[in-house]
Amino acid sequence: MTKRFRRELESIKKRILTLGSLVEDLVHTATKAVDQIDSELAARIIAADREVDAMEVEIEEECLKVLALHQPVAVDLRFIISVIKINNELERIGDQVVNIGQRVSIIAKRPKPPFMFDYSEMGEKVQRMLKMSLDSLVNTDVDLAYKVITLDDEVDHIKNEAYDQIKQAIKELPERVGYYINLLLISRHLERISDHATNIAEEVIYLVEGEIYRHAEN
Repeated sequence: MTKRFRRELESIKKRILTLGSLVEDLVHTATKAVDQIDSELAARIIAADREVDAMEVEIEEECLKVLALHQPVAVDLRFIISVIKINNELERIGDQVVNIGQRVSIIAKRPKPPFMFDYSEMGEKVQRMLKMSLDSLVNTDVDLAYKVITLDDEVDHIKNEAYDQIKQAIKELPERVGYYINLLLISRHLERISDHATNIAEEVIYLVEGEIYRHAEN
């Protein structure tokens, strides 16, 4: 392996971790915006979408350049493939953050109804999953990656609770259906972030073990 190739791989790793850190911060801000129904925080995360998109494109282009110039094999090839996929997952998390920001912006303009679902636990679990998945990438820690996957069911359970409770609230206050639909959509966006964090963990498993984990039987 040439020194140039090694430097380019290190550069790609630094870039994907920088993007991961940015997305982590945005998810944290998004959960805070939900807890506080804060339209200013919502606007901030929506505005950051362009930065995430630009970084995602730069990382993909760098990975494709390395594939073309060096034709890596074995673990180096798996690393590049994993980064390309993780890069896409991070960009999609950024999209979900924007969706959350849009929902918060809408409901922040309206008076709060008597019932409000508490998303703090779901937000904490989603943030934890994302952090763990990125930590597993940094340390190529496959055990941590497997732990991320086990947490996905917990987030799904909270999403189902939100659905049941908000559905009941709509029955009791049908005139507030618009507010509650936006509130319900937040659970869907948070759940999708957990799915993307799980996908990142699965890519780490592929990177370390060389096996595709998706659709594996539990």
